[in-house]
Amino acid sequence: MNYSLLYFALFFGSTAEPAFESQIIDDKVAIGYGLAIGDVDGDGKPDILLADKDQFVWYRNGDWKRFVMVDNLTESDNVCIAARDINGDGKVEVAVGAQWNPGETSDMAKSGSVHYLIRPEDPTQLWTPVALPHEPTVHRMRWAKAGKDSYHLIMAPLHGRGNKGGEGVGVRIIAYEMPKDPTTPWKVQVVDESMHMTHNLDVIPEGDGETVYIGGKEGVKAFSYIQGKWAPHPKGEWIVDGHGFGELRIGKDNSGNRFLAGIEPIHGNLLTTYRSTNGNFTAADLKRDVLSETLNQGHGLATADLLGIGQDQLVVGWREPNDSGDIGVQLFIPKANNNWEKIWIDQGGMACEDLQVADLNGDGKPDIIAAGRSTNNLKIYWNKSK
Repeated sequence: MNYSLLYFALFFGSTAEPAFESQIIDDKVAIGYGLAIGDVDGDGKPDILLADKDQFVWYRNGDWKRFVMVDNLTESDNVCIAARDINGDGKVEVAVGAQWNPGETSDMAKSGSVHYLIRPEDPTQLWTPVALPHEPTVHRMRWAKAGKDSYHLIMAPLHGRGNKGGEGVGVRIIAYEMPKDPTTPWKVQVVDESMHMTHNLDVIPEGDGETVYIGGKEGVKAFSYIQGKWAPHPKGEWIVDGHGFGELRIGKDNSGNRFLAGIEPIHGNLLTTYRSTNGNFTAADLKRDVLSETLNQGHGLATADLLGIGQDQLVVGWREPNDSGDIGVQLFIPKANNNWEKIWIDQGGMACEDLQVADLNGDGKPDIIAAGRSTNNLKIYWNKSK
């Protein structure tokens, strides 16, 4: 099914009436590797940024007009994008990863790139890329707060240097600190190099800074910025050990406690949660539950309270037909006794490569944004829930 307009409304007791309207804003997406959300033009409204196969682009909030930031940056595909206002001027700073060549784990010239994009006076024009040091198989990146007044770009490759099949040396997770002049050398720090295949990361506020959670073949690890360097989280480095993670997000339950949501294993079929048994958020205190076994190449995940029920729901997407022949995006709603209600957001019209959740129209209700690989589309699912 390939709809231009979707509407879903189901009544769940007296707590919420989920309803979403779908809008296609681009039907010519090549692959849609990665999404980011942030105010690009400084008008106070969040825009959509996309790492597509050959171009990094942004879509202006309101008319959703598409603007190219960088075209054909590297010989191989683009793969990721990070956008965040890190200097308080109301406009996002943007970094990107490209030269996507996951089979080449040794040759720096043939695999991986990291660039910071210098914005022009008119952000609808082409931006200027500045090359930064990189590792092979650059795959995901996020801006993370390091203390009160500083932000670092955290970059996670897929493989360690020279690795084959997730075996070999550890993956070098890199933190970049931007100087006043971004064209001069950036400070670079290795966050971790103990994992042997990573896939995604999440960033969560904690204290004056933020905690970085990194998921991969061996589980999920947590890192904090302590005394001038990134280090294992003081309450426990391993959040989950022994389960492979493709996607991960941190949510909050109705008591305000954190929980971990994941897609297992990498490009896997399982949607899972890890909930605390005693209020602590460490590996020894988390209980694993499997919510779904019907994904096929799960590749998009978000936690957010879309329904205003005081606890986070899960949004999950996958990109290949499952045993029922379905691709799409689903919403999982927490119920009593750790049960979850599942509804479709998009059944058949979204081969999800990435998704984000953000309030795009300022109505106080988060919307869902998804990019489709084989469906070649970018959609907003407007939150009309009551």
